[in-house]
Amino acid sequence: MASHEEPGNGHSDPDGGDQERFDLRLYVAGQSPKSVQAIENLRRVCDEYLPGRYRIELIDLVEHPKLARGDEIVAVPTLVRRLPEPMRKIIGDLSDTEQVLVGLQVRPAGGVTSGE
Repeated sequence: MASHEEPGNGHSDPDGGDQERFDLRLYVAGQSPKSVQAIENLRRVCDEYLPGRYRIELIDLVEHPKLARGDEIVAVPTLVRRLPEPMRKIIGDLSDTEQVLVGLQVRPAGGVTSGE
């Protein structure tokens, strides 16, 4: 897997609002189970909570290890939210949707979760 950019699904925001766009970079290590899971989880979260408002860049550190320096990556998978600023990082397979939403600042910390 090379460095790969993937735009959001292209659908317009159903609310018609002028909402922020998310520029995301996911660092992975080849096709490891955690990397594959992180890619799937990120796509699911973005499609559900940020439809048409995101761009994902996948960076495989097996093929491009020097690219880890720019964002100071120390573990994989790591998600970097480059925009909106400030930059934020989330380490792991992104399986905890609530944690990903808080980390991306899509949902405030301590927000109401379903089922509580």
